[in-house]
Amino acid sequence: MRIGKYARSVLGKKPVKAVIQFSGSFAKTYKGHGTDKAVIAGILGMDTDDARIRNSMQIATEEGLDFTFIEEDIDGAHPNTAEITLTDEAGRTALIRGASIGGGNIIINKINDTEVSISGKSDTLVIPHDDVPGMIAVVTNILADKGVNIHGFSLGRDHKGGTAVMTIEIDGHVDESINDAIMECPHIHASTILKAI
Repeated sequence: MRIGKYARSVLGKKPVKAVIQFSGSFAKTYKGHGTDKAVIAGILGMDTDDARIRNSMQIATEEGLDFTFIEEDIDGAHPNTAEITLTDEAGRTALIRGASIGGGNIIINKINDTEVSISGKSDTLVIPHDDVPGMIAVVTNILADKGVNIHGFSLGRDHKGGTAVMTIEIDGHVDESINDAIMECPHIHASTILKAI
């Protein structure tokens, strides 16, 4: 459910289409264990205590969400992996790959074409940017000026000089003024706040 909710957060809009690929043990057990219902519930934005989870697929259909499940292993992926591709009404897509790693914990390890490492336990900034010198310093200086404490950081890139993605997990909450300040910087493509789920 939390992986589905993250996918919706990354898309940033109401999805009209969802393709969910289950890998490893998820591919074998998702129907009987209700993983399919949970992922759809997360994509719809439901919370874990929502009584409608058991009917999430029916609700999704009623709300116009076209969804498909695929059972296919992903090379090198954790056994409990789901890869979700969402599309909004304008045709914009977002891809999230995440795994359930036990004890109610998840790890998000791919956003679109970039490898990331997000636990989902705290507010996280996802910042795609040009891979040029000084970008980490630019962003972390803004966070320091705003009194934000970083407790987790990862950086992935498609290739040297291409597009890189910073993921920054923080203590407390991030407000939109931080996003606004980051977006004013050259070489920044976007800045998205993923709330702890």
